[in-house]
Amino acid sequence: MQAEPKKSLVGVDFEVEVGPVAHGGHCIARTADGQVLFVRHALPGERVVARVTEGEEGARFLRADAVEILGASKDRIEAPCPFAGPGRCGGCDWQHAKPGAQRRLKGEVVAEQLQRLAGLTPEEAGWDGTVMPAEGDKLPAGEVPAWRTRVQYAVTPDGRAGLRRHRSHEVEPIDHCMIAAPGVSELGIEARDWSGMASVDAIAATGSQDRMVILEPRPGARLPLVELDKPVSVMRVDEKDGGIHRVHGRAFVRERADGRTHRVGSGGFWQVHPMAADTLVTAVMQGLLPRKGEMALDLYCGVGLFAGALADRLGDQGAVLGIESGKRAVEDARHNLADFDRVRIEQGKVESVLPRTGITEVDLIVLDPPRAGAGRKTVEHLAGLGARRIAYVACDPAALARDLGYFRDGGYRVRTLRVFDLFPMTHHVECVAILEPAAKGS
Repeated sequence: MQAEPKKSLVGVDFEVEVGPVAHGGHCIARTADGQVLFVRHALPGERVVARVTEGEEGARFLRADAVEILGASKDRIEAPCPFAGPGRCGGCDWQHAKPGAQRRLKGEVVAEQLQRLAGLTPEEAGWDGTVMPAEGDKLPAGEVPAWRTRVQYAVTPDGRAGLRRHRSHEVEPIDHCMIAAPGVSELGIEARDWSGMASVDAIAATGSQDRMVILEPRPGARLPLVELDKPVSVMRVDEKDGGIHRVHGRAFVRERADGRTHRVGSGGFWQVHPMAADTLVTAVMQGLLPRKGEMALDLYCGVGLFAGALADRLGDQGAVLGIESGKRAVEDARHNLADFDRVRIEQGKVESVLPRTGITEVDLIVLDPPRAGAGRKTVEHLAGLGARRIAYVACDPAALARDLGYFRDGGYRVRTLRVFDLFPMTHHVECVAILEPAAKGS
C-alpha cells in the first residue's frame, strides 16, 4: 500500500519570531509546532508573517518569505531597489538591511560556520569579527554601491532582459540593476529587445574600457545584430558544445590589478567587484610576506592573478607553479605571465596534477578553490609539503571552515583571518585565511 503524498504547505502563512541569521541569505524561525523555517526578507528579532515558498508537512525545514513585518528591527530600511522583495528578483538578499547590519550579519554567519565546522572561535582564527567593506562601498543607508562588473541577464519569452527570481527559473524583468557597475549599466541592455535569446552576459572590465556581451540563443534562434550604447565585443554560446565563440571584437577583456594588466578570455573567471582583485592580492601578500628566492604554488590559479603577484615579489631566483583546470584560463595565465621565466602553469585538476609534479617541498601556497572548497585529500597533500605559510582565499565560509579543520588535522593553525564584503546586498563574503605550521604558534 502506497503512503499518501505529504501535503504541500506552499502559500501557508505562519506568524513567527525571527531568530538568528543562517548561511544562505535567510534567518531561522520556528512554527508553533517546532518546524524550522528559513525566512528571507526578514531580520533577527523581528516578528513577521512568513509565507511558505517551498516545503511540505513533516519536512526537515520549510522555506518562506516575510510578507508582512509585525515588529521591525532597528536595522530594517525600505529596500532601495524597486525589484527587491518577496517573489521578486533573487539577485540580492539584504536590500532591506542597513549596510552596517549586512556586514554584521555576514560576520555572524562566518563565525557560526567556523565554530560548527572547524571548532574555531574568532579569536582562535585570529579574526576580530569585523567584515571590511571595499574602498568606496561605505555608503549611508538607502544608497547602494554599484559594484557588479558582470551581470548575467535572463531573457523572458517576449525578449525582455531581467534577473531570475530566488530559486526559480522565472524571470523578473527590470529596467535597471542598482548593483550593476556603471560600465555594465551604460551598455543599455535592459532597454533592448532580446527576442530569441535565453541569456545575455554583460561584462565591464576594471582598469580598461573593454566591454563584452555573451549571448546564449534559444535553440534554433538566430543571433541579433547587436547595437548597444557603447562599443562592445560580442561572443555567443554554442548550443551544441556549450563553448563560447567570438562573433566580433576581442575574445577577451583586459583587467588591471596589482599594477599589471591581465587578459581574461571569453567570460573566464575574474573577481566581480572592481576593488576585489587588488584587495585580495594585498591581503594575501601581507599574510604570506614572500621572500626573494622562495618556491610557491598557486592552486586554482585562474588567469594568474596571485601567481603574477608572487612572481613579482619572489625575484629572479624564486619560482611559481600554477595549476588550473580551465583550458582557456591556462592559455590566458601563460600569456599574462610570459615575462616571468620561472613561472610554470599546468592544466588539470589540482588533485590530479599536484601529485604528478613530484614536488615534495614548497615555501608558500596560495589556494583559491571553487565554492565547494579543496577537500580533505588535497588539503592532506598540501599539509605534507611543509610550507611556512599558506593563504586560503574562500568565497564560501562553510567550505573554508571544513578545509581549515582538515588543515588542523595536518598540523596547521590559522594565523589570521580577514573577511571582506565584496558582494554588497547579497549574502556572499570573501575570506582570506593565513595558515602556518602549528608548532610555530605554540
